[in-house]
Formats: sequence, C-alpha cells, structure tokens
Amino acid sequence: MLPTLLPGQEVLALRRWRRVRVGDVVVVHVEGRGPDLLVKRCVARHGRSLELRGDNPAFSTDSRDFGPVPERNVRYLVWLDP
Repeated sequence: MLPTLLPGQEVLALRRWRRVRVGDVVVVHVEGRGPDLLVKRCVARHGRSLELRGDNPAFSTDSRDFGPVPERNVRYLVWLDP
C-alpha cells in the first residue's frame, strides 16, 4: 500500500475538536520519541488508547514499535480531501 501523504505534500490539520475515530489520520506526539510529531492513521481504539499505523506498513514506525498511544497525545486531526 502506498503512503496516503507524499513527502512535501501540504495538508490541513485541525486542532482536535472531537474524539478520534478509527480511520482518522492524526498528528500525534509519541512520548519517548523526542519533540517530533508523527502523522498516522488510527486503526483501533482501546478505551482511551489508540492503535496507530502508517499507511505503508513495510516502511512505517507505528504502534507495532512504540505501542498504543493515549488519545490525549493527539494534537490535530488531518483533513483529507475526498
């Protein structure tokens, strides 16, 4: 599966105004991974924790590596134009 977002592509990221839903693309801070923000897709919810995956699993660092992420760490929801 190819990445949904390409390097250098501009996106609209809106401050989180609702709960994250399965299928949403989010901008998230992962504790212990420095100050960088990651863009990932939510694939499952476990209470207040989210399972995040990259759209290109062979080349992605995601919840398979760093585990579930608290929903409070989601900074933005990404708007993808259909």
